[in-house]
Amino acid sequence: MSSAPETADLRPVTAERLVADLRTLGVPEGAPVMVHTSLRALGWVIGGPQAVLEALRAAVGPHGTLAMPTQSWQLCDPAMLQDLPEEWWPTIRQHLPLYDAATTPSQTMGAVAELFRTTPGARRSPHPHRSITAAGPEAERITARHPLDSPAGEESPLGALVALDAWVLLLGVDAAKATILHLAEHRADYAGKRSVPNGVAMLVDGHREWTTWEELDVHDHDFVDVAAAFAAETGLVRSGRVGEAAAHLLPARALVEFAAEWFTAHRSA
Repeated sequence: MSSAPETADLRPVTAERLVADLRTLGVPEGAPVMVHTSLRALGWVIGGPQAVLEALRAAVGPHGTLAMPTQSWQLCDPAMLQDLPEEWWPTIRQHLPLYDAATTPSQTMGAVAELFRTTPGARRSPHPHRSITAAGPEAERITARHPLDSPAGEESPLGALVALDAWVLLLGVDAAKATILHLAEHRADYAGKRSVPNGVAMLVDGHREWTTWEELDVHDHDFVDVAAAFAAETGLVRSGRVGEAAAHLLPARALVEFAAEWFTAHRSA
């Protein structure tokens, strides 16, 4: 049997190689790190997501804290998603499952984040759509608060990560996946900034209710541009390869401060 063409020019990626690459990139031991990962981009990793998580834990060490987005878009108000017929919406609202931090799966977050969500000792924030999961000494501080109407605001896990001087690690994905930039949108003042309605089924005094709120209408169409400008103007982005993937390490506080000013200037232009 011949080898699959897509593996012909690759070699297996070990957890040890990932750890070495992460250290070469400059991932700081003992720090909080917000990770966004494409497993496929890393190459053929022996052990898959489990090995990637082991490598990330080894890189930050026992005093470091890992965080990943574990969002569950499937529980959003169908009126916000606008991807299903309107006549379905009342039935969907009536029958959507309740959010459970322990059992609700993430959606479109990737295999590594989905496995991380189930890690013993990991803590997941209470937002039914935009949860962040963290594991390590700062996990409780990062995930404790997550207001329904401000899923990416100052009181969210993103605000806590910036306050902790966390790092953002992009493994095989570009800055469009950098969730922390939504906090910069909250801080920015630009033309067309607006709120949109959302909702979720939840228990209120022991009874199921459809709960609604208004939240910032966020966008990621210019995240790659703002990250590129940040790298060019500050020189603070560390880039290299982890496994077979392009990797970038960015300081969260400086990135968010830069992006808030950049959004204010460029989204209003």
